[in-house]
Amino acid sequence: MEKKEAFKKIASEREQSELAQGLPGVSGLSKWGLPAAGVIVVLLGLWAYLAFFHATFGIGSTVYLYIDADDTPDSVRVKIKNTARPGISAGFPVLSALSGYTVKSGCYAVEPEDNMFSVFRRLKQGRQTPVRLTIPNVRTMDRLAGTLGKKLMMDSAVVAQHFADSAFCRQYGYDTATMACLFIPNTYEVYWNTSLEDFMKRMQKENTAFWNKERLRRAEVAGLTPNEVVTLASIVDEETANNAEKPMVAGMYINRLRTGMPLQADPTVKFALHDFSLRRIYHNHLNVESPYNTYRNTGLPPGPIRIPSIAGIDAVLNHAKHDYLYMCAKEDFSGTHNFARTYREHLANAAKYSKALNRRGIK
Repeated sequence: MEKKEAFKKIASEREQSELAQGLPGVSGLSKWGLPAAGVIVVLLGLWAYLAFFHATFGIGSTVYLYIDADDTPDSVRVKIKNTARPGISAGFPVLSALSGYTVKSGCYAVEPEDNMFSVFRRLKQGRQTPVRLTIPNVRTMDRLAGTLGKKLMMDSAVVAQHFADSAFCRQYGYDTATMACLFIPNTYEVYWNTSLEDFMKRMQKENTAFWNKERLRRAEVAGLTPNEVVTLASIVDEETANNAEKPMVAGMYINRLRTGMPLQADPTVKFALHDFSLRRIYHNHLNVESPYNTYRNTGLPPGPIRIPSIAGIDAVLNHAKHDYLYMCAKEDFSGTHNFARTYREHLANAAKYSKALNRRGIK
């Protein structure tokens, strides 16, 4: 009897100690009407609350999860683990198993205030965040393919193969030489996992919007098709980075086109040689056999020598009206040009520029 009373006393003291600490044990919970199974449920509920709803990702700014088409729920968990503070991803397998999660590729934003449940719901519903894609003023289509491969869920090698495929280009109204005319160098919001087909349709839509009635009218007045405008604009862009001077340069080339003179544009020779590092064009360079060599061929080259800027395109459409037929870079290396009406004037300008190059040791 004395032993029984002593045991009760010890148990009572333990419960009092647990209550004092705010952590009731199983015996204490049983006293309140909660059996051992109930304790487990309470603890699981507390863990679920902390894992799914209470704990945030612990990041200082927005980060992005890039989920590939070949990702699995486990690889997604690893990506979450690498993004969040320790322990946050522990709730992902439970949510995945309970909901029958199927991986949806895409780019998903994770905000500092996000918890595991909000991120999981975003992933499960496929609520992507668009990415901002800028079409660059690149010289070749394989470089554009490289940009798409870096910015979107695309294989750059596959994209480059398509751009070099005549049948593919023909689907969109172009050939391999004029394909660059499709792309208007703006910044667009697109989904990271967009397909090449959907991307091309989007570019067609943007191209149609760009070539509005006014631009089409101005192209017709200039006696050029939209593709020819873009091709000439690509030469203008290569000749000068000075937007204020571009209408002057465009006007000079249009004068040459109208009089049947070769354009004799140095950038087209660089393009024909595939050597964009050349700083001086010598006579031996002018002998290259290529439809892009505008010293040997009259008229415009087969297509653009780069994706031109909108400023370059509008400079052609709004070219300056003058009677200049020649131009040469200024000897002050300002990036602008001396224009001339006669070949004699041009030779004088060229001599000044050549001397300036020699003084600087530029070959």
